[in-house]
Amino acid sequence: TLSFSPCYSEPAGAIKAIDRHSVHQICSGQVVLTLATAVKELVENSIDAGSTNVDVRLKDNGAELVEVSDNGKGVEEANFEGLTLKHHTSKIREFSDLIHVETFGFRGEALSSLCALSDLSVVTCHESAQVGTKLVFDHNGHLVQRCPHPRQQGSTVSLGQLFYTLPVRHKEFQRNIKKEFTKMIHVLQSYCIISTGVRITCSNQTGQGKRSPVLNTSGSPCMRDNIGAVYGPKQLQSLLPFQQLRPTDVVKEDYGLTNAELPEELFTITGFVSRGDHGVGRSATDRQFFFINKRPCDPSKVTKIVNEVYHMYNRHQYPFVALNIAVASECVDVNVTPDKRQIFLQEEKLLLAILKTSLMAMYESGVNKISLNHKPSNLSNSKQNNPLRLRAAFSSHTKRGQESPASGGSKQKTLQSFFKGSEKAATHVHIQSPVKPLREATRSSPAGRSSLDAFRYGKTQDGDIEDSGRGSSLSECDSQTTATPESPRCSSEHCSEPEAQGTKTEPSTSREEDPAPGPDSKRARTQGSQDSVGSSAGPEPTKRDSSRSSLSKVDAPVSLQKRTAPLRFCFQELASRLRRLNELQRQMDSDRLKYRRFRAKISPGENQSAEDELRKEISKDTFKDMEIIGQFNLGFIITKLNSDIFMIDQHASDEKYNFEMLQQHTALQGQRLIAPQKLHLPAVSENVLMENVDIFQKNGFDFLIDEEAQVMERVKLVSLPTSKNWTFGPADIEELIFMLSDSPGVMCRPSRVRQMFASRACRKSVMIGTALSVSEMKKLVVHMGEIEQPWNCPHGRPTMRHLVSLDVLSQD
Repeated sequence: TLSFSPCYSEPAGAIKAIDRHSVHQICSGQVVLTLATAVKELVENSIDAGSTNVDVRLKDNGAELVEVSDNGKGVEEANFEGLTLKHHTSKIREFSDLIHVETFGFRGEALSSLCALSDLSVVTCHESAQVGTKLVFDHNGHLVQRCPHPRQQGSTVSLGQLFYTLPVRHKEFQRNIKKEFTKMIHVLQSYCIISTGVRITCSNQTGQGKRSPVLNTSGSPCMRDNIGAVYGPKQLQSLLPFQQLRPTDVVKEDYGLTNAELPEELFTITGFVSRGDHGVGRSATDRQFFFINKRPCDPSKVTKIVNEVYHMYNRHQYPFVALNIAVASECVDVNVTPDKRQIFLQEEKLLLAILKTSLMAMYESGVNKISLNHKPSNLSNSKQNNPLRLRAAFSSHTKRGQESPASGGSKQKTLQSFFKGSEKAATHVHIQSPVKPLREATRSSPAGRSSLDAFRYGKTQDGDIEDSGRGSSLSECDSQTTATPESPRCSSEHCSEPEAQGTKTEPSTSREEDPAPGPDSKRARTQGSQDSVGSSAGPEPTKRDSSRSSLSKVDAPVSLQKRTAPLRFCFQELASRLRRLNELQRQMDSDRLKYRRFRAKISPGENQSAEDELRKEISKDTFKDMEIIGQFNLGFIITKLNSDIFMIDQHASDEKYNFEMLQQHTALQGQRLIAPQKLHLPAVSENVLMENVDIFQKNGFDFLIDEEAQVMERVKLVSLPTSKNWTFGPADIEELIFMLSDSPGVMCRPSRVRQMFASRACRKSVMIGTALSVSEMKKLVVHMGEIEQPWNCPHGRPTMRHLVSLDVLSQD
């Protein structure tokens, strides 16, 4: 009989309301997510209160304390109780009021949520009060303490130990506190730019140290002045005021607006963007600010179209953008997300068409401009640009280029005649090529046979065989088949007659007549071949002769006295052991899962998937276990790991190793300037630089730091890195600051320093066309296991690819 258990062992839980305290905690964590959100809410409250001076003070980057003070209207005594209660606000009374809301806040959620996430206290003084009052609230937003406190008109809100009521978020917040601080500054900068007539300052205190300024605006009524106060006068030099135009018919057609009835003057756009010249843009989108009715927001489509148009004129950089889009309040919906950064717009396509048309017109007007200081030369009177002179010079250059191979060929004959010239010289230069002439030479020369036999038995003395293999690269300068010194034959088209050249040519004269390397000889000629020729031509014939005589006696009979000892042996026991061993091996093979670990093809379109497979299946310790099979085409190392065959690019792998070694261990030397140079860095950038001075010094930059000076003048450049033809400047400093803002304390290099190291690593690496010994190939493979990213070279060339798995090949 079969028995079925019931589907539900317990009755369904009853639906009940969550208690108010739990609802408060759950919702509060959704309203305030980061340090930037907390500071944003407090700054918005201050601006909504009519403040003209807002001061943000942080301790330990905001982990310990966040305090925002203003000189606004203050809070009336009648509103003390409802100040931090959920959904209590003075901005709106009903839902229909959202259409005409003009303040930043309107939900009444911010202070209530901050109460649930931190220790919140308020010191306020209303314009009608004689003395201020300090208010302390609990985590539910209830007023638990109030007492008189001296203060001028305005309010001060303090947040202690932000997020400590949420243990997981608090731990993550403290671990990434510097990144959180950087994001908060970026959000605060947007309010500094758009809040005309409001002076906003920000400072930070680390530990018990001195309070350092971070941001400081002057309360100017002009957006341009605010941009200069935040980013310095250098940024202002590269800005263009936005000039709004009506969309053209072509752009309207792109957005499907041709036949639509478009409203007149719905949008009014003001602000500034960077010029389209190369060098004035940014390496990232870190200075792009968009506002709708002076509310900072993140309109993704607007951001995309601005960057797309800018890349039509400066494809390698991003613009500085500060644009305010004024639109009727009934055409905007700001009640979308808790942080109010996402906004819905009516007629969004029309806005995009206006932006595209206006930006293209602004940048196209500056494309063909000529500097007034530039005086073009008279091309018609220039003798150097005469077409007849250019044609004559080109034809004479071509004739000289055609004559050069002939002269090079005569010198090449002299080099070949040197190798054939005298029997005495041939005993010193030992060159063989592993092709047909080698076989002919070994048949006619006993010394050649003994060398080949020694190579067959795996015995070499004094590196003769390896030297001969490397020396063969010299023969490729002339042809693919070169006769050995012992060979009596020589090709007539490559070697001249001995009577014409003489038989007593000295090695020194042949080196003087060595021709300049051509394209083919440059590929084949290596440092190893020069070393082998130089060493073999040295004055040590005795050692060579003794080694050859020993090689010729490899197969000589030798009598040895052997000692015998009885050994117990049983065929049955041997057979049983073999059977057990075979069974164990079959069991291991059956237990081992066989599958194709590498499926990516060797093609540029599958580089990413191939790298992902290699990164998954191969670890750093795997490289030293690879077996070297050989070298293919003088450019690739063939290796075997278990049943997988790999191909490794010898140049790309060595280049990546040299590049990472240069990255880690090279300290660039700085060139001191005659006079310190002012950088005019924003306060945030100055703080990042001062916190990571050691990283800048390793990159060759040195600074004169005066913490007592004004903001933007605390850091002066006194030394710049220089290396041969490479020079660096303030643009590289700004790039380093941007990289360190995301990864503080992590060693990094500017992109131009990386380019310099990549160029040096390429030149010092093993080249394609270089013959390598087994030990040299093993060394390159082991080096790949010692670097962080061994899968491609600094220029993007793949270093390693999987060829085939022997398991999937047929045994037939």
